Amino acid sequence: MNLGETIPYTTVTLLQVITAIVILVVGWILAKIVLAVFRKSLKKTKLPELVIELLSRLFSILLYVMIILLAVSALGISTGSVVIGLSAVIGLILGFGLQDSLTNLAAGIWIAALRPFDKGEVVKLSGHSGRVEGIGIMVTELLTPDNVLITLPNKIVWGSPVVNYTRMSQRRVDVDVGVAYGTDLGKAIEIAMDVMRNHSLILEDPAPAVVVTGLGDSAINLQLRAWTNTENYWAVKGDLTTGIYEAYRKENIEIPFPQMDVHVKEMPK
Repeated sequence: MNLGETIPYTTVTLLQVITAIVILVVGWILAKIVLAVFRKSLKKTKLPELVIELLSRLFSILLYVMIILLAVSALGISTGSVVIGLSAVIGLILGFGLQDSLTNLAAGIWIAALRPFDKGEVVKLSGHSGRVEGIGIMVTELLTPDNVLITLPNKIVWGSPVVNYTRMSQRRVDVDVGVAYGTDLGKAIEIAMDVMRNHSLILEDPAPAVVVTGLGDSAINLQLRAWTNTENYWAVKGDLTTGIYEAYRKENIEIPFPQMDVHVKEMPK
């Protein structure tokens, strides 16, 4: 077939089809290169990773739309009619009640602008906890500690409280422990203080403390409060939990388990 001949039942020539395919392939390769340069340039700025990712995704969509329009134009189809067709499809979608897409887009822009969290931070969003893997145009992705990926629409993220566990450089570690009634509280508190003072990852300022939080049914409730750098939070919590148990066992301080006394009375015959 001659490259100038039209394909049967169409007005498109073989040359136009080949040209359109070349534009798509070359355009896709060039778009990857341009996006890499664009992202690298943004990383040289002081913009947070979350904003860089959102801007990169928006820019990639614009590039791919331009490539598609160029390919369509190479086929001899008026791009104006394509744009009108896309507008009609968008209008139809919105007419069927899918305006949530625009809401998610707006929410994503606000999240990137105000930065209640950044990529890599550990947060709790709408009842889900995990590390922020990324924020897209429509959704935010969380990765849980057990490697489960959670995708949340941006409008839900923006409309719910955001708990950021790693934004601050320091966190307080709280460990609860109970001692039996009749225990020398002064001794129990001093032992707990020694456990915290002897831990290398616990900060001296703010100083650690032990407080009595309540009188339970079978124990006097104490709470060890120690400050550490955020990245050491779980290590310190585990060490304190184990350490206070071992220290109390060594000093014969009882950690009682919940118990209930049942008194049985005989009914008169």
